[in-house]
Amino acid sequence: MREVDRATAADLLVEARRLHQPINSLTERFPDLTVEDAYEIQARQSQQRLDSGRVIKGRKVGLTSAAMQRQLGVNSPDFGVLFDDMFFPEHEPIAPALFLQPRIEPEVAFVLKRDLQGPGITVADAIRAVDFVLPALEIIDSRIADWRITIADTIADNASSGGVVLGGSPARLADVDLRLMGGNLFGNGDLVATGAGGAVLGSPLLSLVWLANTLGDRNAGLRAGDVVLPGSITSAQPVRPGDTWSAHFAGLGSVTTCFAKEAR
Repeated sequence: MREVDRATAADLLVEARRLHQPINSLTERFPDLTVEDAYEIQARQSQQRLDSGRVIKGRKVGLTSAAMQRQLGVNSPDFGVLFDDMFFPEHEPIAPALFLQPRIEPEVAFVLKRDLQGPGITVADAIRAVDFVLPALEIIDSRIADWRITIADTIADNASSGGVVLGGSPARLADVDLRLMGGNLFGNGDLVATGAGGAVLGSPLLSLVWLANTLGDRNAGLRAGDVVLPGSITSAQPVRPGDTWSAHFAGLGSVTTCFAKEAR
């Protein structure tokens, strides 16, 4: 893919966010778009946000379930960047207008107490780097119309990142079994999805290991204080104005967020 096309693709995504108007799939416009091109397009947008004063607060991992990998025809996760303006306080209404076509996912968030950078990171290394875990809700969003995405589309679009809501009940890794821990997702009081930590690459810790090693291959890494979202334990659910969403995790607690009603 030509450098000028990478720049054009990044500008299209930036404008889609600014104008609140989804665009057609990038892979339709740029048939030669590769995964490596997509990460370069993501990096261009990240640098623009850093230049505008935003601060990186962590990373997210996507495509961690076997079902999603089959759907997009891939056998590996992807990652995106979490910026400071993507974090929303629990219980405070979120304006739906901040997103284009949001969906919500329940996750267990890692908060790191030390740097973690590959290659060669093991599960033991990851465990030593984790300070605590929190219940979390990730708001995913797509600047690609109707979520008609390929792996390259979602990577270029910052792994379809939207927002993060963190719960306030931290737990040590020794006190929870992330692999077997079950979780329920409630929408407006109704149970809409259930899952367990094992849906995330077999264990959310393996997702953290994958991320640290993948970033290391790109001469990047995770830093102390970073929040890492390892992937959803259930399928993503569409969000509507006025919705209230809660995730309850066995042995960890719950997290709740709500979306404001649309202004008339």
